[in-house]
Amino acid sequence: MARVTLKTVAERVGVSPMTVSNAFSRPDQLSAALREKILATAAELGYVGPDPAARTLARGSTGTVGILFHGSPRYALSDEFAALFLAVIAEELGRGGLALTLLPNLGTRDVLPVRDVAMDGAIIYSCSPADEHVEWLRRRRLPLVLVDQPPDDRFPSVNVDDRGGARAAAAHLVELGHRRIALIAAGPEALADPEDWYVPRERLRGWYDVLEPAGVTPVLRYVEKTAEDGAYAAARDLLAGPDRPTAVLAFSDALAAHVVAAADDLGLRVPADLSVVGFDDSPLARRLAPALTTVRQDVVAKGTAAAAELVAAVRARRTGSEVRARRHLLATELVIRETTAPPAEAVHGTNGTFVG
Repeated sequence: MARVTLKTVAERVGVSPMTVSNAFSRPDQLSAALREKILATAAELGYVGPDPAARTLARGSTGTVGILFHGSPRYALSDEFAALFLAVIAEELGRGGLALTLLPNLGTRDVLPVRDVAMDGAIIYSCSPADEHVEWLRRRRLPLVLVDQPPDDRFPSVNVDDRGGARAAAAHLVELGHRRIALIAAGPEALADPEDWYVPRERLRGWYDVLEPAGVTPVLRYVEKTAEDGAYAAARDLLAGPDRPTAVLAFSDALAAHVVAAADDLGLRVPADLSVVGFDDSPLARRLAPALTTVRQDVVAKGTAAAAELVAAVRARRTGSEVRARRHLLATELVIRETTAPPAEAVHGTNGTFVG
């Protein structure tokens, strides 16, 4: 039996070999009806498509892009918010004919997938700008999209209004009458100064934008956002003393959940004894009992925008055209649920300070 090739399918359908190739690798170049006809004919003939390795050599591209994120794949896929973001990215890239490769940033120079993995572009997601892995991606001169990173005029970027959302959260607690407030912020463990990390920095600035004018001096604790034991221990330490806060602002819903758990273990009632505010509005925020007051960001819009920018950048590179480095700033919204209330009289401070 003669070998079935791309040319065989093209002759049967009555189109060029390039059109058949596009049906497999560039579906956006064809009408849906024509692509369906080509794929049906290929299936009938037993043709599975162009050889990926040969196509990569011929086109000078891989059809694959990466996403660099801080931490391990185990964390990224177990954290509901991060997992949904990755799922949206993968789905949108797939519509653009691109596959997604995870590039975990494990904080070691011995493992540098960003240096060795063949890819057409990458998304840099929530990493320290000073990180060596980020620098390697820049050196490779790949199309890049920055997400939860400081904007850079050279690359498209997608951020949410972290500072504005944090302001709204802090203002809510101040308006309720809280003056003994603690902050649990995300920060890396000895990898870099937490202030270098864009999202933690912006949320801290938003909190202080409100707390300082209100005369509130909060206690601040940094915890590694991927270290569950550290978050619970920090929360329990804050709540166990006699001068405990009446409210906690947490960097994320995941960290806020540890605060609620520590309060429960110490016999504190949320929100009667302690108010808690998270950030993200992940599914976890709605599952908690009581339901978590939090700041909502639109993870679907965030992932969709990042993927669209990367698809556009990769296509521009292939055609030798230029693409404008657009900046996306997505709105946030305070969602008031059941974990916030005015402070109990017994623990309501009078001088606006809290020394931990």
